Amino acid sequence: MKKLSFLISLTNDDNDYQQEQAAAAEKAGRRLGVDVQIIHASNDAVTQSQQLLHYIQGSAASRPDAIVFEPAGGTGFPQVARAATAADIGWVILNHDADYLSQLRMSCQVPVFSISADHEEVGKIQAKQFAALLPQGGSVLYIEGPANSSAAQQRTAGMNRGKPVNVQVKTLRANWTEQSAYRAVSSWLRLRTSQEMHIDLVGAQDDSMAAGARKAFAEIAESERERWLKIPFTGCDGLPKTGQAWVRSGVLAATIYIRPNTDLALEMLTEAIRTGSQPPECKLIAPESVPSIEELTKRSVKADPGTLHRSTGA
Repeated sequence: MKKLSFLISLTNDDNDYQQEQAAAAEKAGRRLGVDVQIIHASNDAVTQSQQLLHYIQGSAASRPDAIVFEPAGGTGFPQVARAATAADIGWVILNHDADYLSQLRMSCQVPVFSISADHEEVGKIQAKQFAALLPQGGSVLYIEGPANSSAAQQRTAGMNRGKPVNVQVKTLRANWTEQSAYRAVSSWLRLRTSQEMHIDLVGAQDDSMAAGARKAFAEIAESERERWLKIPFTGCDGLPKTGQAWVRSGVLAATIYIRPNTDLALEMLTEAIRTGSQPPECKLIAPESVPSIEELTKRSVKADPGTLHRSTGA
């Protein structure tokens, strides 16, 4: 039997989650006995589409059996998807909604599906974390991913639907990397409005962006720095060596564990191709709060024993 070959296209190689996606794919490839090639798009959708077309339009002998990709922009590349399946290349989208998958699956024989974290649930968990950390309410500086990212949009929607009415949110945009969040927060701190606004918590849609925000706050005037770095910071992804480690060390008050899914994609692809089956169109993976919401609430009450009486009016 021919050894299967898969192309993994990730958004960048700077973000800890994307790095873990690459590591998970390589490990799964060795375990499954398949060839895995990983490329990065440098957070540029045009670059990513050109890279994918290069592999699709190559000689038949050099084409991968399937492409697994996480979109660098707001599109799932429907035209590229049709070109891939027309060349009998499977197509798997990670962490992104694509409304063309149902129709594409009806017109091809290769595996076509998506795998994603439940991003709206990620946002709802963030809202619960904000409520636990700010039992009397307050203001949150919320660092979102790119405006054209469906994952960022769904996380924001879930957060806004779940947050208490006494929690106000000020949003900034970044691009899933520490450096992009550092630049966004640094620019905001230079505005007069940032000096006039009281922020009680910094929440980011990604652990690396939370780290970038902390870096920006650490560079402001000493008289203000201590106040900023004392407030809670939260993030998402919760990988063992970064987000979870930062929670244990106190750099982050909380994070949300979102398991890498490239390995699951390769497992499903390998099974589908070897058995001639078509996997379910969409698989959602449940996120988890780190620490649990219950533990976060206990910590907040323990840190301020008067909180419960004040918040209940007792």
